[in-house]
Amino acid sequence: MFSPAYTISNKILKYIGIIEAAKEVIENAPLVPAWEAKFREEAIVRTVHHGTHIEGNELNFTEAEKVLAGAKVVGRDRDIQEVLNYRNVLKFIEGYNNDTITDETVKHVHSLTADKMMPEAVVGEYRKSQVVVKNSQTGEITFRPPPAVEVPFLVSDFLLWLSKTTSEEIHPTLKAGITHYELVRIHPFLDGNGRVARAIATLSLFKDGYNIKRFFSLEEYYDREPMNYYTALQSVATENGNMTHWLEYFIEGLAIELTRIKEKVKSLSTDLKIKKSMGGQQLALSERQIKIVEFIQENGFLQNKAFFELFPMISEDTVLRELKDLMKKGILQKQGSTKGVRYTLKTN
Repeated sequence: MFSPAYTISNKILKYIGIIEAAKEVIENAPLVPAWEAKFREEAIVRTVHHGTHIEGNELNFTEAEKVLAGAKVVGRDRDIQEVLNYRNVLKFIEGYNNDTITDETVKHVHSLTADKMMPEAVVGEYRKSQVVVKNSQTGEITFRPPPAVEVPFLVSDFLLWLSKTTSEEIHPTLKAGITHYELVRIHPFLDGNGRVARAIATLSLFKDGYNIKRFFSLEEYYDREPMNYYTALQSVATENGNMTHWLEYFIEGLAIELTRIKEKVKSLSTDLKIKKSMGGQQLALSERQIKIVEFIQENGFLQNKAFFELFPMISEDTVLRELKDLMKKGILQKQGSTKGVRYTLKTN
């Protein structure tokens, strides 16, 4: 059976500690539900854009965001389709409720990834021929995956290991990193292997209780320094199959991403005193209330004269009702009177 080789280094222990601390803050921070939909949508856009951009997609972030919102953009049909496909992959992962990740799971993720981009005969089917990975700059062969005839056995063997390995035996982040690498190494399909590997690794995290409200996107980390990503993947071969360096890289990326989200969540939580005054309760706010709190965080206060700037299509009475509710919830306080009144975040 598949058996990964790696060492639990001090770096790995450090990054797992950072991940666990960030996870705790993100999942328990006050006010988080108010921003959940927004954070998830941001994570989706970042994942889709960076996850396809690293593969050569020419759409920029704003264009990818518009495509996902259903707007028309000027771009290659292939790039647009690739973005839509990867969004469908994420939808599939989010709704996945099977006990295990199977061959059919991997094939289905590929069929979503490659829809309308590859001949139907090879979509969702393991490759029947040998492929090589070349350096796009030099044309040099950088990786030669296993023979096609071995692919079904290698994938099944790996997935058996994945299904039998519990979180108590191997930390979920390590399992996800191993999943990412092994599917890249096997290279089960003619094309789209990177996206499939990243998607199945994310699914592994989700299944082990590490969806962390689906706020994170590892793809941005890879796309920011793609050479570091490919070098880390290739390090396993140069180190005779030892995954330690790759896993350090993988877990560092997750630690960086979750730390960034943790800091954002903490800033949106404004002050732990708020949580204490609410008995530790998390709050669900309306979209308008979210916008009001964000405006005050950026500008320090909100006055009546800024209502129209903030909500050009909403009446002043409606905005005042939202402000009254925020004060009732103990989030805002009112300072001054008449036209000079200011609404600020409550600090005690």
